[in-house]
Amino acid sequence: MSHSSVPSPATARKSENLSGTIRVPGDKSISHRSLMFGGLASGETLISGLLEGEDVLATGRAMEAMGAKVSREGGRWRVVGTGNGALLEPNETLDFGNAGTGCRLTMGLVGPYHMTTRFVGDASLSRRPMKRVLDPLRQMGVAVEAEAGDRLPVTLRGPKSPAPITYRVPVASAQVKSAVLLAGLNVPGVTTVVEPVMTRDHTEKMLAGFGATLEVEEDADGVRTIRLEGQPELAGRTIDVPGDPSSAAFPLVAGLIVPGADIVIENVLMNPTRTGLITTLQEMGGQIDIVNWRDAGGEDVADLQVRFSDLKGITVPPQRAPSMIDEYPVLAVAAAFAEGETVMDGLDELRVKESDRLAAVARGLERNGVDCTEGEASLTVRGAPGGRGLGGGTVETHLDHRIAMAFLVLGLATEKPVEIDDSNMVATSFPQFFDLMGELGAEIELSAARDGAKS
Repeated sequence: MSHSSVPSPATARKSENLSGTIRVPGDKSISHRSLMFGGLASGETLISGLLEGEDVLATGRAMEAMGAKVSREGGRWRVVGTGNGALLEPNETLDFGNAGTGCRLTMGLVGPYHMTTRFVGDASLSRRPMKRVLDPLRQMGVAVEAEAGDRLPVTLRGPKSPAPITYRVPVASAQVKSAVLLAGLNVPGVTTVVEPVMTRDHTEKMLAGFGATLEVEEDADGVRTIRLEGQPELAGRTIDVPGDPSSAAFPLVAGLIVPGADIVIENVLMNPTRTGLITTLQEMGGQIDIVNWRDAGGEDVADLQVRFSDLKGITVPPQRAPSMIDEYPVLAVAAAFAEGETVMDGLDELRVKESDRLAAVARGLERNGVDCTEGEASLTVRGAPGGRGLGGGTVETHLDHRIAMAFLVLGLATEKPVEIDDSNMVATSFPQFFDLMGELGAEIELSAARDGAKS
């Protein structure tokens, strides 16, 4: 379901000496795929550490609507799948709320099935483009009905005989790559995806773990070719979802910008396609110690010890964007406290997230006294070390959870408080945000719409 239609503002105030040890919720990308692949596999999949946010639960409901059995038992989730190729035509429209990942990946999964499936979402998701996923499905023979610009609502009618394709991904997008691979699961023959720039590879790793046969080749220029054999038998498995690095980004940046902070964030996914923010913050002078490296079901995880740091502005390599695209809003917050200029380029993808994140970040910074320049696909931030003169503004979140959390982090270190116009949508990806930040000592006040609670 979507978040409440009654806005619930929140205000963050200058905090001191954040400290403690926390564990962020399970990774959102892996959580979506765990429910999806578990619902598609034969037998039982047991999932620990699932992110129980609204976006992920929407994916679970969609899999239930197509024949899987999904239940929460104690501290873990149990999924009994249909078997690959045996999903049922849903009797109802699939409502994904604000979940872009769940919606796009499920479109790929069900598109080649010879059945009719209708997708809807909330106001924010209905503005987001689906063409990048729908185009390869059309090449496979799927009939598509959509609103202008290939936006939701979307109805898919699968062909009797879907055809495998070779598809070169036109933009760096793990969602597009994954949607094509998932479509290939129900198509005879070999489906091939060519990826000029590597993006998060959870789909490839997890499909192999569930029993699919695929091979990945990388040439001298870094272009990856992924070949998936269609119609494999998939078997249920046990999954322990590591902590989401995109969620860890918020306490991570708070620890760097709040004077006296010293915090530990446990069990964070360290897949190299997801660690661009950590690399960037370390280059800016951030004291981030990565300790207790270990393997968790084929993925690297570690703990992060973070201390307050004097940050310096840098130029972030544009080619790093795919590994940290969701973290640019909170990186811009860190840059607001850095000495000198931080230049971020290659940000085209921010224009088509839950909001136009590039514009939303720039306007939010400006309203709080941060000197910045917005380009077509770039953002330059000129920092004020110590947060001198910053804060005092109200930020429009545009129903975007990452904008909301990023600017609450900003307010923890500015001279004047920072308010956001709505905090409800935070639950889509990080329902424990307020509680965990409160445990560290962050001063964030929630409006009466959330019972006047304080974290």
